[in-house]
Amino acid sequence: APETETIVDRVRGKGFQDYQRLMLECFNAYYHALKPGRWITVEFHNSKNSVWIAIQQALQQAGFVIADVRTLNKEQGSFQQVNSASAVKQDLIISAYKANGGLEQRFTLEAGTEVGAWDFVRTHLGQLPIFVSRGTQVQYVAERQSYLLYDRMVAFHVQRGKTVPLSAGEFYVGLAQRFAERDSMYFLPEQVVEYDKKRLLAREVQQIPLIVVDEADAIQWLRQTLSSKPQTYSDLYTQFVNQLQTINKHEKLPELSQILDQNFLRYDGLDDVPSQIHAYLSTNFKELRNLAKNHPSLRQKAKDRWYVPDPNNSAQLEKIRETALLKEFEEYRNFSGRELKQFRLEAVRVGFRRAWQDKDYPTIIQVSQKIPEDVLQEDPKLMMWYDQALTRSEGA
Repeated sequence: APETETIVDRVRGKGFQDYQRLMLECFNAYYHALKPGRWITVEFHNSKNSVWIAIQQALQQAGFVIADVRTLNKEQGSFQQVNSASAVKQDLIISAYKANGGLEQRFTLEAGTEVGAWDFVRTHLGQLPIFVSRGTQVQYVAERQSYLLYDRMVAFHVQRGKTVPLSAGEFYVGLAQRFAERDSMYFLPEQVVEYDKKRLLAREVQQIPLIVVDEADAIQWLRQTLSSKPQTYSDLYTQFVNQLQTINKHEKLPELSQILDQNFLRYDGLDDVPSQIHAYLSTNFKELRNLAKNHPSLRQKAKDRWYVPDPNNSAQLEKIRETALLKEFEEYRNFSGRELKQFRLEAVRVGFRRAWQDKDYPTIIQVSQKIPEDVLQEDPKLMMWYDQALTRSEGA
């Protein structure tokens, strides 16, 4: 029937909100029909990021946990994992599952606790593909990255109206302590054995193409770049600028120096050369092989190179960064104009997360109304907190 057709159609008076509502009704029906532990796969052609966000939100609001997002190349019949920024104008395949009854039952008792958070992560890792390859190349399982595991854990709590018991920094430290890491992906103990065996037969891990549209993407690009090659600021600068061609017009992107200071570490040449830099230099420069980490030649070559910190150092940096972002968020909250033209999206995300923890739903709604509608609709994290804040406010 026309009234139940899930489309955006101005002629019929159907807007984006109607599309979201109808998609949620569809996924609610699928969720109730599926048994715990069963899967749903959604395929659709995406012409707008807002459509992708709406479907993702509807899946999560219905109770599903997203486990895999890939594009379908119809000409080659192949699948490629993507980050959300590169999901426009492609055929998307989303795989999600209904958590088994055991997790949901345990979560009602453990919700809002660290035990509940790690129970979810352990269960989620068990659902993800362990090893995906094409020829001699390992295909990256994006959902096994630390930041996406954190996002899924947060979404699982927020969609169920619970506070999130771990900050990003605390989560990354705990992740490294509890699970095995390979090629920047995390595995359960029994999974890593299988991965290691199959990894021996592969030449390399294929990186996911990353389109930088905001600060979070810029940080991931730097992490990916510095993981394989620690570099100086001058080495990075031109590469970084070339990545900024696709930055969203509303994004108030910090300078490269600020992003580096808040998220990475620089070797000052005084102590032993960090293991990450040492591994890169000794592998790529014959004259530096088999040198001790305090050797003068190695120190000189390593000096001023930026590198990815270990989880403990990342947690410390995260606290400093969060303080700065919350300070900026306060400026947006106190902004007296009608609409914010340019802002630091990461500050809004962190501010919303803090407001959610404090059950300060009016702040989330108030700031959301100052953000351009298309920006709000195309950011899954903002939409998640905004939708849930509206629901909690209406139910108060």
